[in-house]
Amino acid sequence: MKHSKRELTIALAGVFQAAKLVKQIANTGLANNAIIESSIETLFKQDAKTVEDVYGGLSGISSGIKTLEKQFASNKERDLDITKYVISLLILERKFSANQMAQDDLYKKLDDIKMSLEYFSLMHENVFTKLGDLYKNTISPLGPKIIVTSDRPYLTNQQNADKVRSLLLAGIRSAVLWRQCGGSRWQFIFSRKSYLKECENVQSEC
Repeated sequence: MKHSKRELTIALAGVFQAAKLVKQIANTGLANNAIIESSIETLFKQDAKTVEDVYGGLSGISSGIKTLEKQFASNKERDLDITKYVISLLILERKFSANQMAQDDLYKKLDDIKMSLEYFSLMHENVFTKLGDLYKNTISPLGPKIIVTSDRPYLTNQQNADKVRSLLLAGIRSAVLWRQCGGSRWQFIFSRKSYLKECENVQSEC
């Protein structure tokens, strides 16, 4: 099934949204909880009817759309850390999608974590701990590992480290969705103008 440029843009924005949140937590220890929740929720929406529904509507991906637009619009405003994380997530997604054992293990464990949401809220530290362990044990070994940089000690805090790993997992989920919509490395490099146009269209609806 052929997907639209709008769907491609929304899915790629999900990767950028996760990457930006990772940088914010690594450098400040803080990020907007509503945006974190929108990204984490995507991990439990494997059967959503539309790409937009994966993010709970456009409001759930608006931060990612703005980040994608800023990253693609100008070299001067581009954040190299975010670019690095996005590219690393796209590379890891390819390794994950080529490894059926890793896929089976991850989706089974995500189902187990989803069941625990009957007892814990999505933003509970226990959920982040489980998602962080899932990333560390299932995605990270596929390599290359994503090195999250920071000149501050925020990642020495276990809760922040768990949030970062959970968001990297959410980034992988969006990367998988982007690939399913027809995204590719060459398109990422050479179709930036069309992505920017769709960013403008989507933002006019937000």
